[in-house]
Amino acid sequence: MAERPGESESLRVYQHFREVFGGQARTGGARVRRKARERSGSEPFTPGRDPKPLGDAIDGLTSQLGWSAPLSQHELLASWSSLVGDEIAAHSEPIGIEHGVLQVRCESTAWATQLRILRADLVTRILDGYPEAGVESIRFQGPDAPTWKRGPRSIPGRGPRDTYG
Repeated sequence: MAERPGESESLRVYQHFREVFGGQARTGGARVRRKARERSGSEPFTPGRDPKPLGDAIDGLTSQLGWSAPLSQHELLASWSSLVGDEIAAHSEPIGIEHGVLQVRCESTAWATQLRILRADLVTRILDGYPEAGVESIRFQGPDAPTWKRGPRSIPGRGPRDTYG
């Protein structure tokens, strides 16, 4: 769906739902109901009248609305301990998935190094269990500790020491 300038998000969502669920306006109540009955084939034992499981209906709706990838990603994050095991899950925590990269924060740099060694096995498990999640790689981070030597927010100079004198 192309985004037009000056269009609000609520209008875009409304138009998307109209496209998905059919956008015919209802006019002439009795006439519309009569035509709907004639088209619906509401005769018993006709094809397509069998009840469908609720899970199938929800799966169809999520794939129709494009929600299968985000739902699969959240399911992956929620089931991290069953995916990697209790030992690894006790020392690591998935942060999120951005651009196909799963971000995992580790308890220490030693755990981050060990998990980097297991990266290929973990990516294979993720691809087998959650193919719709779109995970292509894993990035393991050590504990958050400030560093002024390198990184995305580094600047030349002595760092915080130059403010004390």
